[in-house]
Amino acid sequence: MKLKLLIVEDDTDFAAVLSRALGKRGFEVAMAHDAAEAQVVSDTFGPSHAVVDLKLPGESGLKVVAMLAARTPPPAIVVLTGYASIVTAVEAVRLGARHYLAKPADADEILAALMRDQPDATLDVSPEPLTVARLEWEHIQKVLNEHDGNISATARALKMHRRTLQRKLDKHPPKAD
Repeated sequence: MKLKLLIVEDDTDFAAVLSRALGKRGFEVAMAHDAAEAQVVSDTFGPSHAVVDLKLPGESGLKVVAMLAARTPPPAIVVLTGYASIVTAVEAVRLGARHYLAKPADADEILAALMRDQPDATLDVSPEPLTVARLEWEHIQKVLNEHDGNISATARALKMHRRTLQRKLDKHPPKAD
């Protein structure tokens, strides 16, 4: 059986590089650049595996994960993001993702995550607590998720000016350790 990979990534250059790299590793690859295109491509392509960017134009990559996980049989899904947070990682896995990787990740790391189907109880646990900046980022992500990505509702819930929240969200998340 040929391995069929759907890459859902709005960065067209990164998607093309990843497509070539995983094509060389035995996958037949199709690409989509937003949630609507992912739906159409998955219906015609029938992926066995998928790499989904969390931050897509329009709908979140989490919606794509849920849509793909509802397929029969569901593909092995890896969420890849430059905006990693504990909240989105947990939601991605609850929705059906096999793994969640923070960018930058190379083709070998992505391939290992796609092919590994068992949890790893030997992962190292960081001896350091999260930084204050990282805790703030995680809390904002949690409240944003609770408000279905609505920036205005999240700002009201956090008692924060909407533009301040938008500036915080436009920055890359602080390092987890």
